[in-house]
Amino acid sequence: QVQLVESGGGLVQAGGSLRLSCAASGRAFSSYTMGWFRQAPGKEREFVATIRWNGGSRDYADSVKGRSTISTDNAKNTVYLQMNSLKPEDTAVYYCAAGRGMLLTSRSTEYGYWGQGTQVTVSS
Repeated sequence: QVQLVESGGGLVQAGGSLRLSCAASGRAFSSYTMGWFRQAPGKEREFVATIRWNGGSRDYADSVKGRSTISTDNAKNTVYLQMNSLKPEDTAVYYCAAGRGMLLTSRSTEYGYWGQGTQVTVSS
């Protein structure tokens, strides 16, 4: 049973930084693609970043490109999303997702496993 547990969210002022973590368990994730998505109140869930666990290929949404870095730690079975220069429009619940044996994708429907989410609030 795949389990994804996010942490690291919180309240931060605009211009600040946060590092989100996603602890993954229940599988060997070397063949998985991992993603971060977010959902703001009243809006649809949107893609943030994605990475191939084994190989490191990654992609970002234009809205966070240059401000965020997605990475994996094999020893800790954890995926990270480092976010810098945060803006109020980054306020959302952030979700970690996993999909087996696929290419990088921003399509949420391609990911079969999801965490419960962690709240990020950026004050102006």
